[in-house]
Amino acid sequence: MKQLKTLAIAFVLAVGTVSFANAQSKVAHINVQQLMEDMPEMKAARAELEKLEKQYSSDLQSSGQELQNKIKLYESEAAGKTEDENQKRAQEVQTMQNNIMQARQAAEQELQKKQMELIQPILEKAQAAIQKVGKAQGFQYVLDASPGSGILLADGKDIMADVKTELGF
Repeated sequence: MKQLKTLAIAFVLAVGTVSFANAQSKVAHINVQQLMEDMPEMKAARAELEKLEKQYSSDLQSSGQELQNKIKLYESEAAGKTEDENQKRAQEVQTMQNNIMQARQAAEQELQKKQMELIQPILEKAQAAIQKVGKAQGFQYVLDASPGSGILLADGKDIMADVKTELGF
């Protein structure tokens, strides 16, 4: 009877230990920001954005230079013009300044739109690879360990190398 009782206690402890082990969540982490920085697609997107930014900057600089030249011309001719003509010229300069400011804002909005357009598919590809690797390795949770993401300790398995392999780089 004593052996049966000992066997029953051992069985309960064994089942409890297995249940406790199964209750433990498998957690991994990955620095998503670093993963995306390392992706070849991100490097190509960044190059495209820089090219577009240089184009907008060049256009804005030429418009600004044109405005400066017109201001200098109008200032030098102001003494020989009537008050009415000078007011019309001042209005023209003001309109040009407003147009340049609007063009600058439009360029910034276009750059932001293009950035989202280029980065969204890269992020989706990274997330799909993270999910695939996480599921394949039996993780219940994969946390983002990027700086500022709220992870204070990332001591579990880092699946960065596995995700990069999944993505082919």
